[in-house]
Amino acid sequence: MQNLGNFKLPHFFNYPPYFTLQPVRDTREKQIQLWKDLILDYCRTQKIFVIALEEEFPLFSNPVIERSLTHESRDAFLSALVSEGRAEWMDKGHRKCLILWHRIQDWADILLQFAKDNGLEDGVVTIEEIRTGTESQGTELHGIDRTILNRALKLLEQKGKLVVFKGTSADDEGVKFSL
Repeated sequence: MQNLGNFKLPHFFNYPPYFTLQPVRDTREKQIQLWKDLILDYCRTQKIFVIALEEEFPLFSNPVIERSLTHESRDAFLSALVSEGRAEWMDKGHRKCLILWHRIQDWADILLQFAKDNGLEDGVVTIEEIRTGTESQGTELHGIDRTILNRALKLLEQKGKLVVFKGTSADDEGVKFSL
């Protein structure tokens, strides 16, 4: 079993055919499922929110077996995540992909639990404090991508669970929870 930093790679990562899109439909579906699970798991554990298709990404090559995913394979695996609502293309050219290892609704639930755990039921906190503050250290919210956080906040705002106050800059936007 091979590791990538502190991440344990699955057995298939050392199997050369998995770095080539398989022509047989059933085999390809299994291959795509394995890669989707691997990408989501890796991004979650490493807190990665964006994958650029054209740039180096640790999972997309295995120097031990001298294999790399082609652009077509990368696109196929990320597009499969997009079709399941687990990722979104960030541009029309499909060059950058926002990875949703939690769906937006799940991020919203995590935010509500964070507010309850930190006694913020009627308190105000800045968006930056949610992303980088001491209360969020050790939680999945620490270091969260701003786009994902804003979408989860907007969802909760639409449900009447909080109000977002716009500041003079992105650093001083506030959130008032009303749970």
